Amino acid sequence: MADNTVQFDQPQEPEEIDARPLSGRFTKPFQSEFSRVVNVFSAVILFAAIGTILWSSATFPKLDRIEAPDRALELMVSRMMEAQDGLHHAPVWQQRLTEWTLGSSEKERRQAIEWYRELVQTTGDPLSKLRLAILQGEFGQKQDALDEAKTWQNLAAPMPLFGQWIEAAYGGPTVKAERVGELQAALAETLPAGWFYNSLAARLAQQTGDQVLLASVALQREVRGKWLQDRSERLMIFEIACLFIGSAVLLSLVWLRNRQTEALRVHSPGVPPPWSGGIGTAVLLRGGALGALITMVFLSFPPIEHASLRALAIPLANLPLLALAYVHLLKPTELDFRSGFGLHIDRTTLSQLIGATLAVIAAGLWGEWVMGRAAEWFDLANHWTEWFDPNLVWASGSALTVSLLEYVIFAPVFEELAFRGLLFAVLRRRFSFVPAALLSASIFALAHGYGLIGFVSVLWSGFLWAWIYEKTGSLIPGMIAHAVNNLLVSLTVMALLR
Repeated sequence: MADNTVQFDQPQEPEEIDARPLSGRFTKPFQSEFSRVVNVFSAVILFAAIGTILWSSATFPKLDRIEAPDRALELMVSRMMEAQDGLHHAPVWQQRLTEWTLGSSEKERRQAIEWYRELVQTTGDPLSKLRLAILQGEFGQKQDALDEAKTWQNLAAPMPLFGQWIEAAYGGPTVKAERVGELQAALAETLPAGWFYNSLAARLAQQTGDQVLLASVALQREVRGKWLQDRSERLMIFEIACLFIGSAVLLSLVWLRNRQTEALRVHSPGVPPPWSGGIGTAVLLRGGALGALITMVFLSFPPIEHASLRALAIPLANLPLLALAYVHLLKPTELDFRSGFGLHIDRTTLSQLIGATLAVIAAGLWGEWVMGRAAEWFDLANHWTEWFDPNLVWASGSALTVSLLEYVIFAPVFEELAFRGLLFAVLRRRFSFVPAALLSASIFALAHGYGLIGFVSVLWSGFLWAWIYEKTGSLIPGMIAHAVNNLLVSLTVMALLR
């Protein structure tokens, strides 16, 4: 019997070689036989589900994914600009650190203008046209704003009034002070409080020399900016701490790799698993197809308002796959979920698990930083609807709790079991680490239905979590890293928008 331990860069043995561990525990022969017809039918359902996700992602209008895109974009852009205002009053070190972690403010401004252009072209919403003109007037495109405002004079109300606001604010001292005062009063009654109102009101106040209003707007901006900076500062410090502590652990692991190749191994069998690749593939196809059908049932109903029912969606969708895995993969090899996927925490290996988790979290953050700088260099960006989550922004307390439970607990546990514990492990029976990890991570990324940057980000995460499973033989580090990743994303959205 061959040793089950597989090195990172060691080619995989062919399928027919016995990969059972030396303990001799897995002596019961596999007894399950799967019908090819059922497997093919399951594959059709599963690939059709993935194809539907890709087709919807490519063809379904992105703005239609948000119930109130004008309201959502106004909130997001306002908070982004208010955070930039607050950063001007922050210490120099915080400004430098924020720019290093998040990129330049100039890029955010350009994105905000492009997002509003898209919204205006799609909806024609009058207030969105006004907000686009304000963005253009504030960020170096005054003439574009003025030219657009001229075309509003012959349109139905309220567009002529909006055009007068833009002309008075950004067209120079061409409007009498009395008229500016009237426009200011109308503005206060029409535009909701926030960054857009403050920006336009300040420009009008400058035209009349209204120092009282200017001071009031400046104070509002400072207070709002400081509030957002205080919320984001704690989150940024936590991320930086994870980054540098994990980086130190990661460097120590690289140093140890040349001296002790199994420094991270905490559990066996790990990968490749002791079950047949053919039966594993059948389990994945059948369980995945049943899960896809259950997900379709949940999606076919109107939005579920009862939070406890919505929380069951992810567990129920994964239940068929896990049940089939237990019956046909784990039980015949005398394993359970704890022993089959390394879900048992032992005191003797606790420090290794902590180190592995910190290392993979740091590697994920470094990857996100590199991708952010590369996206900025190539002028690429995620569409804002991909990370705007109404459940995190507008939902009630109970619905928010359910969403966090889904994102931070259910998704990491069940996705790691499915994509790393089963999909990656089955692929590892046939391939060496790199192709198995890349293929499983690609399927994982495709299933999320994101654009290019989102796809690459999820691909990198899936690759890392497969790597840490390969090295430790346990899904625990990947689950925790997955949970931390989702938690950081959720907290970032909530800190900025909720």
